[in-house]
Amino acid sequence: MIACNPLHGNPLAGRDDLARATQDLFAPLKPWFSPGRARVQLGAASAHYSNSAAELESFARPLWGILPLIAGGYAFDDLDLYLAGITAGTDPKHPEYWGAAQPQDQRMVEMAVFGFALLLAPDKLWHPLTAKTQQNLTQWLLSINAHPTADSNWLFFRILVNLGLRNVGAKYSESALQEALLRIERFSRSNGWYLDGASHQLDYYIPFAMHYYGLIVARLAGDHLPDVAARYRERAHLFAQDFQYWFGADGAAVPFGRSMTYRFAQGAFWSAAAFDNQEVLPWGQVKGLLLRHLRWWSDQPIADRDGVLSVGYSYPNLFMSEQYNATGSPYWAMKAFIALATPADHPLWTSKEEPAENLPDGPSVQVEAGMLARRSGGEAVLLNAGQDGRHFRQSDAKYGHFAYSSVFAFSVPSEQTSNATSGRAANDSTLAVAAKGMPFRARGGITTSGIVDGMAYGMWQPFPGTDIETWLDFAGAGWHVRVHRIRSTVDLALIETGFALDSTGIENTGTQSSTSSGKGYARAKSAFGTVGLIDLDGSRRGWIVQAWPNTNLRFPRTIIPALTGRLPPGEHLLVTAASGTKANTSIAAAPEISAAITTLLDTLRS
Repeated sequence: MIACNPLHGNPLAGRDDLARATQDLFAPLKPWFSPGRARVQLGAASAHYSNSAAELESFARPLWGILPLIAGGYAFDDLDLYLAGITAGTDPKHPEYWGAAQPQDQRMVEMAVFGFALLLAPDKLWHPLTAKTQQNLTQWLLSINAHPTADSNWLFFRILVNLGLRNVGAKYSESALQEALLRIERFSRSNGWYLDGASHQLDYYIPFAMHYYGLIVARLAGDHLPDVAARYRERAHLFAQDFQYWFGADGAAVPFGRSMTYRFAQGAFWSAAAFDNQEVLPWGQVKGLLLRHLRWWSDQPIADRDGVLSVGYSYPNLFMSEQYNATGSPYWAMKAFIALATPADHPLWTSKEEPAENLPDGPSVQVEAGMLARRSGGEAVLLNAGQDGRHFRQSDAKYGHFAYSSVFAFSVPSEQTSNATSGRAANDSTLAVAAKGMPFRARGGITTSGIVDGMAYGMWQPFPGTDIETWLDFAGAGWHVRVHRIRSTVDLALIETGFALDSTGIENTGTQSSTSSGKGYARAKSAFGTVGLIDLDGSRRGWIVQAWPNTNLRFPRTIIPALTGRLPPGEHLLVTAASGTKANTSIAAAPEISAAITTLLDTLRS
């Protein structure tokens, strides 16, 4: 199925290669344009919104790559499909009319790219339209001002729409624009970070939404909003210093949080920085981060047999999808190609791509996100204090795990279970506990989190009467250490797990995995890598969990090292060392523990 990936075989080494990638990603969609050209019909919508909105989404999202392509001077032979589609989709009398936006409507999301079009390429997608269609498009876009958007990155959709209409001399609302800009300021945090609205998620929506749209505004409307543009640019420079640690040496990003089906949108920040000519890191490093990332995705089976991108991460997978993921949702990945709008002599293209070895290893203390980040042996790892993602599907897995890796990815549960060693839950890199007669509850809904004494700290309450605090720090190469203080009024069963190891192709390739477990340890090794856990107190029993298929984002089948045990009511201290490396090596007995962890343990034990 890798051969079906439209990026596969593309060297993705320069500007022309990215132009080809954009065209190759669009080509499989052409047969699925509706008769009126206003919708792209990729199959039954799998999202909470209507089929008409989902088919608009499939029509609109490829434009995030197509618009920079044509703005950069490349040919695009199917622009007539979009001109016809806009004509039909904005005509209230046409059977393929998209419909006006309603409160917090998915149509608002897709309107953003039309605002971008009117800013970047009005000669291609505005001036060729008839006066009647221009009027219809204006009225359709203005409906975004009539209703509240989600109080989040969606505010940028209103900003882009009004700026786009202003740019072509059409009716727009300066007050709606200014109100949205003002509200965005409330989400700004230090060191270039944002919150995505009032809720506490600091994930890829910060780079591929908040910063991405901000850099578009800075580049295309900086004359109208010079102070705003200056702020957005300053924040992007600050944010880049942290965000570079989220990518492994091979270009893989660390899967974390929601909306992972947007795939190489993970690297769109680097492309947007080039679009606005912001050297947030040396150009050779930016080029390497962007192109290695795209090359990594070119070797993943992310498309169906006809070349249409699937819902999933490294392979088709609905377990990990969100309630707002329809069949066209993955095409937000096209955001990664915005740098195509820059000329061939831009330093992104003329600079020599710097190798990953030139990037810093860390660790990086990312206070705003509650993360410790490190690149070790080519693997990027985030130690996570914990975030509250309760509004999203599988939120405990997406925001509550102890560690997230560019190599091993994370897993989502297929169902809850009262059996600690069942593969149904597929809990990896977490702690799950259960009281008598209850299913296991994995770490999530963290109530307090942050960086404390240089360690990632989080506290959660799986159920009333039980409080669990965890401190995390890096140890030797490939290792991190977890300290848990558990206070409970009831008996607890518990299972703590490490990274999930790929076991998908063992019977087909002739490779073998080897596992071992016993008192105080569990480890697994295969041709892909090595993972393990050590109970530094030695009292828990090791186990290897055979996870149910399609639970891991990267690998269809995995095995997970685990430690199991029981605790009576009272206060308990558990210390665990966790390891993951892509090397097929033996796991050392235990890593050297950091001074911060040593001091913490002395304090907690005194």
